[in-house]
Amino acid sequence: MSWERETWLERYRAGERVSEIAAAHQVSRKTLYKWIERYEEWGAEGLRELSRAPHQHPQAVEAVWRERVQAARQQHPRWGAGKLRWLLEQEHEGVPSVSTMGRLLRENGLTASRRRVARAHGSGNLQKAQQPNQVWAVDFKGWCRTGDGRRCEPLTISDYATRYLLCRQGLESTRTELVRPVMERVFRQYGLPERIRSDNGAPFASQGECGLTELAVWWLELGILWERIDPGRPQQNGRHERLHRTLQEETMQPPASTWRLQQRRLESFRVHYNEQRPHEALGQQLPATFYRRAGRDYPRTHPEPEYGSGWPVRKIDGGRAKWLSERIFVSHALNGRCIGFEPVAEGLWRVWFYRQWLGMWDEKLGRMYRPYQWQREQTRRAPPQTNPGELSEAAARPLS
Repeated sequence: MSWERETWLERYRAGERVSEIAAAHQVSRKTLYKWIERYEEWGAEGLRELSRAPHQHPQAVEAVWRERVQAARQQHPRWGAGKLRWLLEQEHEGVPSVSTMGRLLRENGLTASRRRVARAHGSGNLQKAQQPNQVWAVDFKGWCRTGDGRRCEPLTISDYATRYLLCRQGLESTRTELVRPVMERVFRQYGLPERIRSDNGAPFASQGECGLTELAVWWLELGILWERIDPGRPQQNGRHERLHRTLQEETMQPPASTWRLQQRRLESFRVHYNEQRPHEALGQQLPATFYRRAGRDYPRTHPEPEYGSGWPVRKIDGGRAKWLSERIFVSHALNGRCIGFEPVAEGLWRVWFYRQWLGMWDEKLGRMYRPYQWQREQTRRAPPQTNPGELSEAAARPLS
């Protein structure tokens, strides 16, 4: 392009008007004046295209800071950008920002990429327990190692209304094949509760969108509703957490010398907690005074789910249900089981497994909304005068 600019200047120096030159070369007069000014100031060098790069790059960092960051990371290999910045501030001024420090660490390969883990979600709508067997809480108290080197994971089950401790069985791991026989024994002894409340950890829940596990599916087949606390909200299961604190203080500090002796401690604690230790929340009464066995016995076989008249029913295969030409992903834990679709509106279906609400299937969008997603979606769709809380309650109502 410089040769064309030279032509413009030759014609201008020959006395032609700027407007005539601009019309002949189909450029603006403003452009011509720019190059004339550059030529008059810099000569022929001014006709060359200047670099468009900024004089100072906004993310440029002096080499000395790269060296300092690398040295600090070598000194503290587990420290993040924030802590490393604090360290450098103790000796230097003008330390780069935390975000710049993080970028320098990444550019130099000093950070490890973290595998993304699916986020767990609570079930919401936690039931208030006022009568025995309305809600049972189940959890594992953190493990300990007994004096003979064996791992002991106490499985605990309590009645939420009466604080009655139904189970305190030490297990060697949290595997389902160890948990289920213990729960079967508890069901045979005390009957079936209306609901079971757990956290979002294995073996009770999974990180999948439905959160279902083999154990949770078994509960639902027994007609027990399952509810999960929100992640990071142990206070939603506060009564059971308080029980754990007492159990640890009285049986696990320090652990017993043998695994069998540890189990004896746990059993003695159950008797003491239920029949000898008054509870302040019960008016200094004993949990055994209020607890009564559930009226629903543990069945030898569980009934097949019964869904509403006219509801489409689909069998889960490979975690998915067929819907016309679609294959809806539901949960691998439901393989071989049947789910029901309750019609709500045109193209909108409420999805159930027994009495457990799994989500909303939007046929028009081809999307399965999980309960927590649907409650957010309702808030987005709701007109200003509508109360989103009422919509959420209606969408999540259990089968009658």
